[in-house]
Amino acid sequence: MTHASSPRIHGLNRAPVRPDRAFVLYWMVAHRRLGWNFALDRAVSRAVELGLPLVILEALRGDYPWASDRLHAFALQGMHEHAERLRGGPVAYHPFVEPMHGAGKGLLEALSRRAALVVTDLFPAFFLPRMLAAAGEKLDVRLEAVDANGLLPLSVTTGPFTAAVHFRRFLQKRLGSHLLEMPSPDPLDGSGLRPAPPLPEDVLSRWPAAPAAMLRAESDALARLPVDHTIPPAGTRGGTAAARRRLARFLDERIHRYAEERNHPDAEAASGLSPYLHWGHLSAHEVFDALARREEWSPARLGAQADGKRHGWWGMGRPAEAFLDQLVTWRELGFVHCHHVPGYNRYESLPEWARATLEEHATDPRPYVYDLEELAAGRTHDDLWNAAQRELLVDGTIHNYLRMLWGKKILEWTRHPREALDVMIELNNRYALDGRDPNSYSGIFWTLGRFDRGWPERPVYGKVRTMTSQSARRKLDLEGYLARWGSQPSLSV
Repeated sequence: MTHASSPRIHGLNRAPVRPDRAFVLYWMVAHRRLGWNFALDRAVSRAVELGLPLVILEALRGDYPWASDRLHAFALQGMHEHAERLRGGPVAYHPFVEPMHGAGKGLLEALSRRAALVVTDLFPAFFLPRMLAAAGEKLDVRLEAVDANGLLPLSVTTGPFTAAVHFRRFLQKRLGSHLLEMPSPDPLDGSGLRPAPPLPEDVLSRWPAAPAAMLRAESDALARLPVDHTIPPAGTRGGTAAARRRLARFLDERIHRYAEERNHPDAEAASGLSPYLHWGHLSAHEVFDALARREEWSPARLGAQADGKRHGWWGMGRPAEAFLDQLVTWRELGFVHCHHVPGYNRYESLPEWARATLEEHATDPRPYVYDLEELAAGRTHDDLWNAAQRELLVDGTIHNYLRMLWGKKILEWTRHPREALDVMIELNNRYALDGRDPNSYSGIFWTLGRFDRGWPERPVYGKVRTMTSQSARRKLDLEGYLARWGSQPSLSV
């Protein structure tokens, strides 16, 4: 249960709770799952306390930046799972998918006029903070946003961190107590919620629930939506069930190799969970719980030191601790940064030293210069880079190590570091299932110096860390990866 005093609850307006109204509304916008979700815990507990039914609104706009068949399909598959799970139960679930731009305008307000309380999801990036702030100004009932993003509540931090080691020290001091508060695996099971009546006819007639074919992301249904149809769905299926299958496979078959082999594409030792974490289909808490059970771990095994070292504090095996450094330290470092830095996605948000050295070398001759179209299609002189871009085009992801190389080369092959940033954001957010996320902005900006330090000065890069395809070929196992992605013809986009 998430109590009113929890640091995870953020009031977005000063309107009151109105207990004489018909239901509690959970507006699901980021934590798109029915378990391991502090926001849903809060909505359920308040509905029970008030003796009211619960209504869940999960809407999918058509006008968000980079909206496409790929991104819509992934989200819709999760919505279909929710519709199936909630059918016939006490909760009223309303999946609304915009058939045209602006069609959803007024839906939240119409439902909120019947709601005693509106609970939603805190997410510190993309268009969601602006959308929630605007909603708070319009609603005449209390709107609460609940932070279910990571193991550490965002509000216990007071500002951004300049490097992972500093954030790791902070975690080692502060995270332990928060590991004792976990969200419910299934807050709807035995909740005692009153059955919700059907939604009012005036709501259903103007904003009807998406039909089953739409929720299944069938091609004919997708074709009728106002999104980019040039980017097809990826092979990765969305939804919590698919996420849990991938998590189980990772823990059963891969994690023992994670520390030594995760950087090698051919080893397939990475988790592959980032799309599910981004879309909220899987919770970092559920991942942590599953790993902790596998390790037979308890909080008593946490170390007492706060030295910022990657290994030794968690009290788990080396592969597990290497994975937690990515899941917790690096992932949540990005969330904290976006939470505290409004311009997290702008060039000016780079550290001063990085901007200075990049500007000093902005006029350095580039060995190659490519435009956005050539880069998007994977038409460069570098077969390894082209392979990584083709993986992004087709699968909606890039192997994590190669994503770093991908960004470094874009910096080297564009006319100015500002242009490099624009290209990276455009390509990543357009094609990646896990794009538009604090964690992906961390990766993009890391290639330009964020969360890093100065290195020996070189042309183009200045003191920003360099990476080369030649070095990657020497260090990594790439034979299978290049066979899959390196021998294909250039793609048209």
